[in-house]
Amino acid sequence: MNPTRFCVFLLLAVALCLSTAAARGESVDSLIAKGDPLDQRLQANEALEYYLPALKLDPDNVALLGRIARQYRHLMSDASDKKEKLRLGHISLEYAKKAADLAPNNAEAQLSPAISYGKMLPYMSSGDQVDTSPRIKAAVDRTLQLDPQNDNAWHILGRWNRVLADISGLKRMLAGVVYGQLPTTSNEEAERCLKKAISLNPNRLMHSIELGHIYVQMGRKEEARKYLEQGLSMPAKEKGDPEMKAVGRALLEQLGNSSPASTARR
Repeated sequence: MNPTRFCVFLLLAVALCLSTAAARGESVDSLIAKGDPLDQRLQANEALEYYLPALKLDPDNVALLGRIARQYRHLMSDASDKKEKLRLGHISLEYAKKAADLAPNNAEAQLSPAISYGKMLPYMSSGDQVDTSPRIKAAVDRTLQLDPQNDNAWHILGRWNRVLADISGLKRMLAGVVYGQLPTTSNEEAERCLKKAISLNPNRLMHSIELGHIYVQMGRKEEARKYLEQGLSMPAKEKGDPEMKAVGRALLEQLGNSSPASTARR
């Protein structure tokens, strides 16, 4: 199916979904209640069949906007084409930004744009990456002002620090000439953020693997191996967990041959 036909088909499908829900006379709450189990099972397209009609009935529902933004991030993860990933990422970002604008004192709403930006970052141009970086930082800082116990925000802040700390002096200088000065950060600050995330929620494998990544970057191989293997030993529960495990395995290979125990767990 060519792109134009696909867009038309998608619009017709959404319109049909909306009209069907209206015809049934379903309430916002009942539609959300039907979408939530699908969200929990990571069935993004199916969840949107209930969430989008619900939003039509209640366009300023902050929690619903956040749910919809998450579904488009899930669809972005499933897409194989870079352009499609960015397209879905921008859709996610629009819903996330609307939720953040409507709820300046809601920590989850403030964090949602940072998550969408973070998912899009690897597929952006260098200029867009530099432009996006302070937006991620601002959203995370606001989230942590509202909710210092938000482990996801600490994770994103730690990753933000790790990525910027890995930019060499020459690249930083060149980027500064072309795009503007980059913030100065450190691996130690990244480490502090991820340790905080783990202390708040030790059962999320992404925290352990990200801390392992930081230790790889710092050259602390034994600590890196410990946290990478710890993350790889955990069951995948969240949408991004399989991708995170792939990163963990690649980092272990970078460190050298892993132990038999860790190989068995993988």
